Amino acid sequence: MATVNRQITLASRPVGFPKVSDFHLVYTPVPSPAAGEVLVRSIYLSLDPYMRGRMSDAESYARPLAIGEVMTGGAVARVVESMDPEFLPGDTVEGILGWQEYAVVPGRTLRKVDPDLAPVSTALGVLGMPGLTAYFGLLDICAPRRGETVVVSGAAGAVGMLVGQIAKIKGCRVVGMAGSDTKITWLLDELGFDAAFNYRTAADSHAKLRELCPAGIDVYFDNVGGVVTDSVIRLINAKARISVCGQISQYNLEKPERGPRWLGQLVVKQAKVQGFLVSAYAGRFPEALEHLARWLTQGKLKYREDIAQGLEAAPQAFIGMLQGANHGKQLVRLAEY
Repeated sequence: MATVNRQITLASRPVGFPKVSDFHLVYTPVPSPAAGEVLVRSIYLSLDPYMRGRMSDAESYARPLAIGEVMTGGAVARVVESMDPEFLPGDTVEGILGWQEYAVVPGRTLRKVDPDLAPVSTALGVLGMPGLTAYFGLLDICAPRRGETVVVSGAAGAVGMLVGQIAKIKGCRVVGMAGSDTKITWLLDELGFDAAFNYRTAADSHAKLRELCPAGIDVYFDNVGGVVTDSVIRLINAKARISVCGQISQYNLEKPERGPRWLGQLVVKQAKVQGFLVSAYAGRFPEALEHLARWLTQGKLKYREDIAQGLEAAPQAFIGMLQGANHGKQLVRLAEY
């Protein structure tokens, strides 16, 4: 086993989009576990939009990272040494391990991963936080019914691609929005979306949505916010349900973006808007993972992974993900499985 651990820490707080210089690669000794702890070697690191919020010093749903602190993030890893009887060397696990090659964490914070069920990387995607987010954000908050029209923004991302497919499983008509023609082709030809369009090149997103949703919009799963969401709200039907998962269009703005005030539309349409954090559903994760695993093995859920190579590639891959460069779930491979 190596004696040196490589870590990516927060070097400075970004102004606008993060820069590579906002991160720092450091070398530290590989730590040793104490009673109840486990030393793991990370295999795949997950990159997710929420990490941008942790880089800011503004209090939000989670504590801001301190300058010099290891970047937060989920990872799939292999147990190297265990002081917890529930884990043995060689076990595959998933947990919040940070942007680093080795980590020591309490065993109670880890989830065992079955490598025979699916590739272990899926524990960070369809069988991990994005899958859980799609499952509860769509089914619990929006309760889509057969025949309804479901619109998904950020539809080619780690969460959006699963939301659309789960909506199809439930018998809905699904319309996706994404930021490139390649992604739109994938949504239509591979994932079975009923319609989709590139919001970056559409001359009028509202007019395009009106064309693709002639019966209006019953459910909206929002990953993007901003003008994309503004174009949806004017088309919602009575008793529409809106699940607010993310607002990625707003995360890197240097000044707040002003937009139309549309709360009145919710009154007229008697619609519901609800934001959520998937962690609130922790007690029901086994239920969701059982459904997701069954749909995956039945071929009802497909996924795509965008994999960068090596810890040093994480900052640029993260920046690219925030700019929409990724196709599917953004991962970083740190070691061979």
